[in-house]
Amino acid sequence: MFCVAPPELETKMNITKGGLVLFSANSNSSCMELSKKIAERLGVEMGKVQVYQEPNRETRVQIQESVRGKDVFIIQTVSKDVNTTIMELLIMVYACKTSCAKSIIGVIPYFPYSKQCKMRKRGSIVSKLLASMMCKAGLTHLITMDLHQKEIQGFFNIPVDNLRASPFLLQYIQEEIPDYRNAVIVAKSPASAKRAQSFAERLRLGIAVIHGEAQDAESDLVDGRHSPPMVRSVAAIHPSLEIPMLIPKEKPPITVVGDVGGRIAIIVLSCCSRDPEGERCIQDLCDGNSWLVILRCSSTD
Repeated sequence: MFCVAPPELETKMNITKGGLVLFSANSNSSCMELSKKIAERLGVEMGKVQVYQEPNRETRVQIQESVRGKDVFIIQTVSKDVNTTIMELLIMVYACKTSCAKSIIGVIPYFPYSKQCKMRKRGSIVSKLLASMMCKAGLTHLITMDLHQKEIQGFFNIPVDNLRASPFLLQYIQEEIPDYRNAVIVAKSPASAKRAQSFAERLRLGIAVIHGEAQDAESDLVDGRHSPPMVRSVAAIHPSLEIPMLIPKEKPPITVVGDVGGRIAIIVLSCCSRDPEGERCIQDLCDGNSWLVILRCSSTD
């Protein structure tokens, strides 16, 4: 996934292996494994850093080598303790900034809080807050994969590379799933039909949609755009301010729109945590003569 840049590209980017430092932002197995694979691919040694939790649960980061004037790459995968993961990254970025690093590039395959990128009632756009915190800490470049919404790139005032996992998933389907020509791409909800259609067109397969399960994220009642009804006395004084009540939506029984009988049902889920209840519903619908294959772009597990 991460290729060694040709010499002319390294010169153009003003990055050389001698001036490159690669850090793993935490010690969990997934982050260390990814960091070591990238280091081996680039032919560099892992940077020396110590990340640990104090007895009072505070995060402490100690960089154990000089990063002055160097290009620092910080690899961070999201564990189940998301907030600790974020603090590890922010503290390490700030430590590199105060140590006079030339540039600080964050490699975060799954961007945390990316699903909170829209205003919901009296909530907040948390992904915008996190982007501002990363930039303020000293991050100069971000490399991530399959943002929940590509518009999240606009929350940053630094360059953001939003890589795509779909080429690798398509290759996996073609090479690892026998008789994939007898498959059908299934969208988990009508909202994800566009993504499923993209996979179906590239694989020359049909498409099916599961209807009646997922909550509509664009619902006026869900995102708070529908104001509460006016008080009767105020409405009497200002009759033009009367707002009609929206009729609440009623979900139909869960069904599959499309033929999946006797075929391989391939469901591609977005970057999200596991949903055991949702997966059981999908398995019940596709049970019988169908094979079920669930692919995840990225996960917090």
